Amino acid sequence: MAIVNIDGAEYDTEDLSESALAQLESLQTTDLKIAQMQTDLAIFQTARNAYASALRDALEQEADG
Repeated sequence: MAIVNIDGAEYDTEDLSESALAQLESLQTTDLKIAQMQTDLAIFQTARNAYASALRDALEQEADG
């Protein structure tokens, strides 16, 4: 028995129809994928900032050189 909270209401998964269970599974899968993509985005933003910083440093060296 598992209890899920949907829009403030609690539901026992054992009482859900097959259709509702399938939708719940899809929702949970989608939420997991979104969380993974948000983590990936944070990694890419960090890398982009590092590349931008390295580019500024390289341009400053060229201007000074």
